[in-house]
Amino acid sequence: MTRSLTVVWPDVTAFEGRDGAPIRLLAVSDDVDPALEYAINRERIGRVDAIVGAGDLEPSYLGFLGDAFGARVAYVRGNHDRGGHWAETMGAAPHPLESGKLAEVDGITVAPFEWPGLGEDAATRNEPRAWLDVLRVSRSLFFRRLRGRRSPVLVLSHAPPRGVGDSSDPYHIGFAAYRWLLERLQPPLWLHGHTTPATVTHWRDRFGDSVVVNVTGSVLVELVPPPIVG
Repeated sequence: MTRSLTVVWPDVTAFEGRDGAPIRLLAVSDDVDPALEYAINRERIGRVDAIVGAGDLEPSYLGFLGDAFGARVAYVRGNHDRGGHWAETMGAAPHPLESGKLAEVDGITVAPFEWPGLGEDAATRNEPRAWLDVLRVSRSLFFRRLRGRRSPVLVLSHAPPRGVGDSSDPYHIGFAAYRWLLERLQPPLWLHGHTTPATVTHWRDRFGDSVVVNVTGSVLVELVPPPIVG
């Protein structure tokens, strides 16, 4: 079943030329949502501006969703997205977003983080790599602010921040580097996968001004402009 979520996006410029329509993102990760295989369910969801993947899904599935909804596909790699069949089918979807490099998706600035520690034969946890990616993003945001660009950021990571939406086992605990970024950046929205919903209490958490969402399966996210004051 596709869950739904509405988030107020504080940057009104992202909605220019949209006649008040929200920005609609179909966020997916880890598990194929069987409901999306049926046209009637996709029709009920309606227009989607982008498919946003948080990892551990086959390129063929992401490509199918992009074609079915007529939407751009933007995603990060998870710990299973490597080698073998995954590499052989990469042509079915665009290349993944580069980890630690800011990207623009339908007028939204995205900070993407793939699983830190991906290798051809293994996917180990690599905290130093997570810190490297976070510091790259932080450096880019610093220089953007110096140039007067202060647009909010949507964070898209495979794994969650430490202590927010993660599990207690060693492989599924969140990354400390992501928690550091969450505390200092306070992004309006952080999307992640990796953590099995059955092992956590909530599929979404609030941390300060941030909404942190486990999109395992699928979540329809509607970004809406802030209310007009006065």
